[in-house]
Amino acid sequence: MKGRRWFMFQDKIVRVLGQGTFGKVVRCYDRLKKEYCAIKVIRAVQKYREASMIELRVLQTLSERDPENRKYVDVTGLLGMSVFDFLKGNGFVPFPGSHIQHFAYQLFTSVACNLVHTDLKPENILLVDAAFHTVPYTKRAGQRVKRLLNNTEIRLIDFGSATFEDEYHSSVVSTRHYRAPEIILGRYSLDCVLVSNAKGMGWSYPCDIWSIGCILIEFFTGEALFQTHDNLEHLYMMEIICGKLEPRLIRQSSKTAQKYFRHSGKLDYPNKDTSPSSRKFVKTMRPLAEIVPSTSALNIHFLDFAYNNC
Repeated sequence: MKGRRWFMFQDKIVRVLGQGTFGKVVRCYDRLKKEYCAIKVIRAVQKYREASMIELRVLQTLSERDPENRKYVDVTGLLGMSVFDFLKGNGFVPFPGSHIQHFAYQLFTSVACNLVHTDLKPENILLVDAAFHTVPYTKRAGQRVKRLLNNTEIRLIDFGSATFEDEYHSSVVSTRHYRAPEIILGRYSLDCVLVSNAKGMGWSYPCDIWSIGCILIEFFTGEALFQTHDNLEHLYMMEIICGKLEPRLIRQSSKTAQKYFRHSGKLDYPNKDTSPSSRKFVKTMRPLAEIVPSTSALNIHFLDFAYNNC
């Protein structure tokens, strides 16, 4: 492997930065380069080691396509906190439009590598530098100031479930709040076959684009757009926000997903099993044009993009 390093000799572990199912990320001091770095350490379990090899291959491919030729493999420079943690620390105050615009540019650039990340979410977007300054804030009672980033450069992380276009695609991917309709519907799409030879694949690049759209709206409002854990409720919320599902999408859905629809083709929501809390919550949903009002050129361009990709 290019860039192989003798971890125990070259690097001194300083502290654990975070940990998850696969392992942990540690802050280390590189004795040779005399600088701090981050190293991902994988648990000694076979399935996690196999997943880490997939992630390593993805990172090597991305490095080869990196215009700056940065050789990111298992060792990276230290980054700041996640965008989600910054939002949380800022009381979930929305980002300014100019910040959202720069985030959007970077996110769309990052997924243009014949690769589907499949798990795009604010927790997997790290700030290069989390330094900020504060400005007066009067839109919320009890919060007098808000934080503004000094640097809006970001990096995507967690490529453990990333998939190349011509490889096997599992049926369910993406974190719930950012999951595209074709994934919920188990869609076998002819459009997807045109861009891949993967047999039975029901999703492709558009699922990442959907996730990015959800993320950008979250940056605009400060709240996740689809706060649900139920497939039928999720689909109904999509219809309220983005408009009716296309008949073609419904026809191409899996047999399992057909139960979400009535014979007329309409979603079977609400039904006798729908809880009062679900009905009440869904009533709070608003169309996208109300969530992102057409009050600026940036908002208008964003709405145009969203409606063309819903």
